[in-house]
Amino acid sequence: MKLPQSFTSSMRELLGTEYEEYLACFDEPSARGLRVNTSKISVEDFLKLTPFALEPIPWTKNGFYYSEDEAVTKHPHYYAGLYYIQEPSAMIPASRLPVEPGDWVLDLCAAPGGKATELAVRLGENGLLAANDISNSRAKGLLKNLELFGCGNMLVLSESPEKLLEYFEECFDKILIDAPCSGEGMFRREPSMIKSWENRGPEYYAGIQREILRCAVKLLRPGGKLLYSTCTFSEIENEQTILRLLDGSPDMMLIPMKGYESFSKSRLPHCIRVYPHKVRGEGHFAALLQKEGTTCGCQTKETTPKNLRKSGIQKTETQKFPADFLEFLAQIPRLKNRLGQMEIRRNRIYLMPEHLPDMSSLRFLRTGLLMGECVRNRFEPSQALAMWLTKDDFPQTLSLASDDDRAIRYLKGESVALTEEEAHLKKGWVLVCTDGYPLGWAKAAGGMLKNKYYPGWRVQ
Repeated sequence: MKLPQSFTSSMRELLGTEYEEYLACFDEPSARGLRVNTSKISVEDFLKLTPFALEPIPWTKNGFYYSEDEAVTKHPHYYAGLYYIQEPSAMIPASRLPVEPGDWVLDLCAAPGGKATELAVRLGENGLLAANDISNSRAKGLLKNLELFGCGNMLVLSESPEKLLEYFEECFDKILIDAPCSGEGMFRREPSMIKSWENRGPEYYAGIQREILRCAVKLLRPGGKLLYSTCTFSEIENEQTILRLLDGSPDMMLIPMKGYESFSKSRLPHCIRVYPHKVRGEGHFAALLQKEGTTCGCQTKETTPKNLRKSGIQKTETQKFPADFLEFLAQIPRLKNRLGQMEIRRNRIYLMPEHLPDMSSLRFLRTGLLMGECVRNRFEPSQALAMWLTKDDFPQTLSLASDDDRAIRYLKGESVALTEEEAHLKKGWVLVCTDGYPLGWAKAAGGMLKNKYYPGWRVQ
């Protein structure tokens, strides 16, 4: 692999006697990783269930290495949202941001969702995850991954950080910025990034990063924490960008984060660097900062911030829900007493997070959990709702073993024949599962399941 001369010169200066060892790592294969979705299954139960040979990734409790001959993206467990495929070093940032249930969390550059899905897992059903990506096309993939993971209390946006300030100034307890960067740490895994680096080097990205950070500080509450990360080695994009932030924001300070013995120290206190010749992963940089003051969530304040024009769910007393939706809802204990959080927009019903502002002029792809839509005066539950539920949440379920060929046929959109033992299923909605974990919906009738798996997710 031919590396740009200016890049190799900077790496020689950065690594010193370790430079030759770094070059040698380009002859080694990149590591492959998956991260267990602990909102659906514990790590212990996953290891008992999965057919794959896995090795723990030492810097995160729910991350594992797998070999390239494992068909991890073709297994039904993948479509049940039991794990996410993620480069091992990329698991570091979300694992180092101390998210707690009830927080308002912002992932500012969130697509495709590797870090956002982990943040959502750690939030549980309390608080809010705002996942933003300025690219609308990338934000669509982000939304799919969050839905696959069963996230409901989310807000998926496609806006500039500057625009978000009009609505969410000092509103977030935690912010993660996995910033767009020159990608030097990914050259081994994605050699095509070298050409991009030659066209747009570190100086180009440093300007973007500093503008993102400038806005992020204003979005962060007093006492809140911000984690900044990149997958590059350039000090211009890493340490110098953090120093610029600290110079311009005296209320921000670097704080320690959990390390690992093979992580390298940065020239800045408390920052970490990850090099591919020292760990089984690609290159990364991470810094954790905190804003001075005491956190006080805006959802608990007597007066809302000046730019939050309205607080709470916008719902009128005349809003009508279909009768069959109310019947459907009555079957799900988790949704008992939550009708007041639901609203209808364009025949779609949503379970909304609490205390959102009026966001009528923001570009968003999703607010809350899409419950389903009203089609010809009948309610049809959504794929997102299926992934949010557990097998025990719905009274009529069919669990197919992951090695039952009907599981794959269902994921391809085919109708499924019921066995004699399964013929007890009544006519109507059925939550189809694999090994006890939901995949999607079907309708039972005449010894068959009519497939209702979302067409956009079907296996080809």
